[in-house]
Amino acid sequence: MMAHIVWDDPGAHSVADYYAKDPNIDAEPHTGSILSARHRGRVIRVRVEAYDRDAGLSHGEVAAIIDPETGKRADRHGDLKVGDRVALPDDKRAFEPSAPDQEDEDEPS
Repeated sequence: MMAHIVWDDPGAHSVADYYAKDPNIDAEPHTGSILSARHRGRVIRVRVEAYDRDAGLSHGEVAAIIDPETGKRADRHGDLKVGDRVALPDDKRAFEPSAPDQEDEDEPS
């Protein structure tokens, strides 16, 4: 059964907007691709199992749930958990924010 997810708007991190500016780049997901999106403030990575080109929709499994502030992974976030099957529309795909630098976190202030 596929979980119904209300994806966050990717805003300035939109993959679709980025690739629309350069149509020479093949942005179509393929089986095994790992895509990213946002859900309730977390980065969600989805491993693509199938892509519906006509609908612009990737179907796959949640591979990771990441806190963008710390880079830490979680097994679940709200109603979503790793392993859930989801549908991810192309217009909700988002580039991941830069992870915090571990060296900076370890240095005393």
